[in-house]
Amino acid sequence: MVNGDPLYHWTALAVSTALLLPIPVAVLAGWTPPWMRGRRAGMRLRAHGALCCYALAPLNGLPRIADASVGTVTACTAAGLGLIAAAVVLFLLAERKDANARSAGQAEAPRA
Repeated sequence: MVNGDPLYHWTALAVSTALLLPIPVAVLAGWTPPWMRGRRAGMRLRAHGALCCYALAPLNGLPRIADASVGTVTACTAAGLGLIAAAVVLFLLAERKDANARSAGQAEAPRA
């Protein structure tokens, strides 16, 4: 078995699902975390970036769990790097959108 113990990969997949998935899904459903209330302009972009980060876990874990070939695992790892690059771009775009909203005076009222 080239890909190691599948229990490790199942555990990593379960932990990443529990930690990385709920908040972006909730944000896309319309919820805004209290610590981000002053930066709402880029929330959807941030949520999509977080989903790109989450997608890395199943993309890298599932081929290893299935004991896929080295070529398949390598291709999935390369695709994962593309997802991380997309997440970085989305996070930077979100920050730019927030900065533009602040400079245009569209920021929300201060927190109570």
